[in-house]
Amino acid sequence: MSVRKLKPITPGQRFRVVNGYDAITTDKPEKSLLAPKKRSGGRNSQGKMTMRYIGGGHKKRYRIIDFKREKAGIPAEVKSIEYDPNRTAFIALLNYQDGEKRYIIAQNGLQVGQKLVSGADVAPEIGNSMPLSQIPLGTIISCIELRPGQGAVMARSAGAFAQLMARDGKFATVKLPSGETRLLLLDCNATIGVVSNSDHQLLVSGKAGRSRWLGRRPRTRPVVMNPVDHPMGGGEGKSSGGHPRSRNGIPAKGFRTRSKTKASNKYIIERRKK
Repeated sequence: MSVRKLKPITPGQRFRVVNGYDAITTDKPEKSLLAPKKRSGGRNSQGKMTMRYIGGGHKKRYRIIDFKREKAGIPAEVKSIEYDPNRTAFIALLNYQDGEKRYIIAQNGLQVGQKLVSGADVAPEIGNSMPLSQIPLGTIISCIELRPGQGAVMARSAGAFAQLMARDGKFATVKLPSGETRLLLLDCNATIGVVSNSDHQLLVSGKAGRSRWLGRRPRTRPVVMNPVDHPMGGGEGKSSGGHPRSRNGIPAKGFRTRSKTKASNKYIIERRKK
C-alpha cells in the first residue's frame, strides 16, 4: 500500500496524490463475472431528475460480487487482486475447488495463492467468512451482515473495519466504523480483517475534471441560490445564508431526525459520536 505525489508538470498535477496500486495483480477482469451498468444521469424510470449533480463519466462495467459467501466448507484460492471502478475497495477473484469463480471484496494483506474458506467451522484467518458466534472476541471484522443470509451490508468500503466486542444470548455486540455500537444476531456472517485500499482517504484528485470522469457534476452551493430554491438563498450582496439547513428546511449539523419509535432502536446500544 503506497501513495505517490506527482511532480507539478501541469496545474492539475500540482497537488495530485495518486495510488501506487501495489496490491493489484492484474488489469484484466474475469469476463464471466462482468455485467453491463447503465448510467441513469440521475433520472428515474419516468425520465424525471431525482438526483442532481450526477451524469457523464467514464463507461464502467459492473463486477458481480459475492457478498453472501454461502459456499460453506469449499476451499477457494485467491487468483488475483483487482481494481473495481464501482467501489473504493479492491476485489479478489476466487477459484473454488469445484471450478466456480467468484469475486469478493479483498481484505488488507490478502495474497495471491492464499486459501480461503467460509462456514461455521473454519479458522479465523484474514479473508475467511464465518458467523459472529464463531469469531473470537476482540477480532477486527468487515463485510458484516445485518440479517442472517442477507449478504454483507456494513463495513465494505476501503479501509473500513468493525470490532466484535461481546456476546450475550443470541446477540453479538459490534462496534461499527461510524462509532455506533450495535447488537447483531449471532447467525450473521462477517469476514475477518480490514477492507483493502486503506490509502484511499489519502488520495487528492488534483483537478475538477477528475470528478467529471467519476460522473460527478458541479454542485451549486445553497448560499448562491434564490429564496425560491433554498432556505439559505437570497439576500443582498454576499449574505451568509443563516443557519445551515437542507433544501426542505431541516437543520443540518447534527439535528436528530431518527424516529423515537423505530423498531431497530432497541438494538443500538450507543449512537455514533458527531
